[in-house]
Amino acid sequence: MDKKNLTTSAGAPIADDNNSVSVGKRGALTFDNYQLFEKLAHFNRERIPERVVHARGAGAYGTFTLTHSLSDYTIADFLQNEGDSADIFLRFSTVGGGQDSSDYARDPRGFALKFYTREGNYDVVGNNTPVFFLNDPQKFPDFVHSQKKNPRTNTPDAARMYEYWANHPQSLHQMTILMSDRGIPYSWRHIDGFGSHTFNFWNAKGERVWFKWHFKTNQGIKTLNTDEAAAMPSFGAQQDLVNAIDQGEFPSWTVKVQILSEKDAQSFPFNPFDLTKVWPHSLVPLIEVGQFELNRNVDNYFAETEQVAFAPSNFVPGIGSSPDKMLQARLLAYQDAHRYRLGVNHNLIPVNAPRCPVNHYQQDGAMAGCPVTGARTNGDVNFYPNDNQDLPQANPHYAEPAMPLEDEARIDRHSQDDEDYYTQAGDLFRLMSASQKDILCNNIAAGLSQAEPSVQERMLGYMQKADENYAEWVRDKM
Repeated sequence: MDKKNLTTSAGAPIADDNNSVSVGKRGALTFDNYQLFEKLAHFNRERIPERVVHARGAGAYGTFTLTHSLSDYTIADFLQNEGDSADIFLRFSTVGGGQDSSDYARDPRGFALKFYTREGNYDVVGNNTPVFFLNDPQKFPDFVHSQKKNPRTNTPDAARMYEYWANHPQSLHQMTILMSDRGIPYSWRHIDGFGSHTFNFWNAKGERVWFKWHFKTNQGIKTLNTDEAAAMPSFGAQQDLVNAIDQGEFPSWTVKVQILSEKDAQSFPFNPFDLTKVWPHSLVPLIEVGQFELNRNVDNYFAETEQVAFAPSNFVPGIGSSPDKMLQARLLAYQDAHRYRLGVNHNLIPVNAPRCPVNHYQQDGAMAGCPVTGARTNGDVNFYPNDNQDLPQANPHYAEPAMPLEDEARIDRHSQDDEDYYTQAGDLFRLMSASQKDILCNNIAAGLSQAEPSVQERMLGYMQKADENYAEWVRDKM
């Protein structure tokens, strides 16, 4: 068998890749070291901007299988017939830390799922918690700034975290989850996932329902306490996932949905589109609809896990958004982040490329005509509409039904300060055992004690509104 020649990126064979060209054995390098220059110039550009949030993560491929048809609710192609399947890619992540952080930080976990369907890629970009710290995206950059390292010391700063939460009582529910015994997962395999937001299904009759995704781990929930987490290697969750899949121990999740009619949403006891609240199962029960497993590791972490691009705006016919304000902002922000990090043609990268025909009139930009997936062109016609009926046309069959609006809705900046942000946090506290309450309150006291007295009193006031014992337990531990 002929040996393969080592070449430049332009394909030219290389005679020597160990020694630079120099003026004599001890002399300076010359300016015609073009092979050296190529290696160094490429090396300088090997990294792309890391994600501002969800920077540290792990991912794998798998298969989703539908076990209960949702055809009464949606025309989504992959949700029609029991037994239908779709390939998936799932990326787990920590949220606040950079790539230099640990898999075992006390932090929510990202749970981003890409379905490669016959009618396009569908992304569910959620977390391992059913709620979030905010319900208005205007505050998202401020929130992330408060949770990351102090800009002067470049070290974690619990006082700043609690100062933010003290100014935003809508964070109490998620903060209670984060500081509980579930705040540090043992592995990526042992967490639930949630779409968190409210979405909508629409069917062939043009009827709409609201729904939420739930992904329940079949491995069971497994967590660590603070001391146990400190003893773990920073890459431990990544290694656990790779090893499990390599050994054929494929992790799996049960897929469930909650479905709420438009009529019931109007009489719901609170805003059903508020991301800081859960839909009580007693009012909106879970419906099991499928299973998925992860069964193949990536071949190249950078090319796949680092460059995979999830976006809540990646819908397919039959699934759409809702008036959830956080979701509305993410429809723009995620695609914008990918265009910055990966380029305008990021969907040509194999891990992001749809596994169905793609036809559009977008053109040019970095990586246009990527040889892996091919250029998306339509001959000499690069605009729509046009007079060639053989070229791609919009199809009214896939039109989403009109979104209802509130009666006499006014365009304005609508505050949500008068919402009840305490009842569900109190309900969660009361569900906990004594030992779970002890863990929660110890974790809160450790950070809150570092904050200013005014911050402490506001946070304790929020907890008292949730449950008087909640505030008392924390106060006693400070």
